[in-house]
Amino acid sequence: MSAGRYNIKGKQYLTQQSKYYAVDIGLRNVLVRGKDSDVGHILENIVYLELLRRGYRVYVGQMSDGEVDFVAISSEETIYYQVAATTLEESTLERELAPLRKIQDNYPKYLLTLDELFNNVDYEGIKKRNVLEWHLKKSQ
Repeated sequence: MSAGRYNIKGKQYLTQQSKYYAVDIGLRNVLVRGKDSDVGHILENIVYLELLRRGYRVYVGQMSDGEVDFVAISSEETIYYQVAATTLEESTLERELAPLRKIQDNYPKYLLTLDELFNNVDYEGIKKRNVLEWHLKKSQ
């Protein structure tokens, strides 16, 4: 499956450079051998599939100097998501928060990780949540 690009500043859909995600993670693991520490990409793939299951149109957020993992759009809302295996290291946390901080609108912004420590924190309006808990909830 592919996620198209969405220009966050211009609020327009882009037709180039889609990002591809596997429908079946098990099949992906068979095809991508030797990637034992690929947890971040697998997690991103799972979040993508969950957002689709929840009924969102899902895009990769394009910015002039980077990207946001997902822009989830429905008829009622738009939500931004960054996904990382862990952000317990300060440098990783800052790298993952940086694109969300650059967005100049008031749509909700989430950082989803496997972290159990500091998993329910708000960084200047960006909500960090444990991805497993998020996955089990019906919204957000």
